[in-house]
Amino acid sequence: MNTRKPLLNAFRTPRLFGAAALSAALLAGTAIPSLADERVADLVESVSPAVVTIIASQDAVPMPAGSPDFDFDGHPFGEFFKRFGAPEGMDIPRQSPRQGLGSGFVMDADGYIITNNHVVEGASKVTVRLHDDRSYEAEIIGTDPLTDLALLKIDADTPLTAVPLGDSDEIRVGEDVVAIGNPFGLSSTVTTGIVSAKGRNISDGPYAEFIQTDAAINKGNSGGPLFNMDGEVIGVNSAIYSPTGGSVGLGFAVTSNIVEHIAQDLRDDGQISRGWLGVSIQNVSPELAAAMGIEGTTGALVSDVVPGSPADGVLQQGDVIIAFDGEKVDSSSELPVLVGTTAVGTDSKLTVLRNGKTETLNVTIGQHQTRTAAAAPDKVAGKTLGVTVAPLTDTARAEMGVPENVHGVVVTALQPDSPAAKAGLRRGDVIVRLGSAEIETPQDLKKALSDQKDGPALVLINRGGNQIFVAVEVA
Repeated sequence: MNTRKPLLNAFRTPRLFGAAALSAALLAGTAIPSLADERVADLVESVSPAVVTIIASQDAVPMPAGSPDFDFDGHPFGEFFKRFGAPEGMDIPRQSPRQGLGSGFVMDADGYIITNNHVVEGASKVTVRLHDDRSYEAEIIGTDPLTDLALLKIDADTPLTAVPLGDSDEIRVGEDVVAIGNPFGLSSTVTTGIVSAKGRNISDGPYAEFIQTDAAINKGNSGGPLFNMDGEVIGVNSAIYSPTGGSVGLGFAVTSNIVEHIAQDLRDDGQISRGWLGVSIQNVSPELAAAMGIEGTTGALVSDVVPGSPADGVLQQGDVIIAFDGEKVDSSSELPVLVGTTAVGTDSKLTVLRNGKTETLNVTIGQHQTRTAAAAPDKVAGKTLGVTVAPLTDTARAEMGVPENVHGVVVTALQPDSPAAKAGLRRGDVIVRLGSAEIETPQDLKKALSDQKDGPALVLINRGGNQIFVAVEVA
């Protein structure tokens, strides 16, 4: 199912020590060089220039005095308000600007950079600092909260050092790995460990699959690369499990095969086109296997089929999907990843157990309907509303109670102190029209912005089923 480009080996061959040198070292009583140490050092020297620091800045934003996030220390009556509370109806103060640090890596010499969505989410400005301390303002090409990935772009003066993506399916439990990032702001920090487990699902959504490692990962490592010993990125460090807040040897990295798919999708048009089958699935327990009269507990048991979905009329309740396009399905958590990374419109083959017999079924993969597959921020030709938008799907309509006759794009995030935020737009608003242009897709919004003349833009939004006009000073 995966078509992969040839990968380049990004590290130098380690120096080897012959028998004569080894004997001389023993006779001289000197320490014997460690081949493992040499190999790691050569790898780090080669790939470090591609690892970057991500600085995500948030502007000062209006903050009600009663908010738990309000900084009372910056207010002349802060100590009084801390003790007795702020008077109702007082002027709204402003929260101080905020800045967060994360990691990332250059995946293309033209300046495309991978990091985590949670590193840049809500940022009004993103700066990338390179290994040699050069800094550039980055454009957010797009984000995917469902896999916690983001694609950035910088325009550097010279071609950048990039690192290749490896095949995360080929990595084995027990193999050595190297993590490089900026924990607690300490840039270019290197930690080593092994692959502790593969195929982890840490309740971060059905489309994110993780490699578990005991390489030390801490706050600030987010978005940084996890390398195999061939100098290839086999994961993006995204999360840790820690009762203390620090590393306890339980780190998790999004697999490189998912990163490759998401990065390419975002690079194409700033959006995620995620495959959809339209079934509810569960694991096959020993008890269910016995009740169904089947051997083994592998596969994904179909518990429901969504009417009108690609699976409608193809799959049935009680089918056990054991393979997708020739890829074995061992558990229900594997199927969403396989389907989600398949191009919409692809004719795929499902191998299922039905009534004790194996059957091969044909299905055309549909478009996954979710409002969290986010589009890129709406910056076009220097004009921006300061919002991130996504298509208005049936799922989004049901969640927000939007009538079927309302068309537009849903606001999934707003930049603090942006034109849209100042005009009163909120997350969940549906942008129906900008100026005289009807908006049905994120591309429609971008085109309407590029055509917008200077001055305030008349924007029609739908909020909770009600139509409202707002004037937004396009920046």
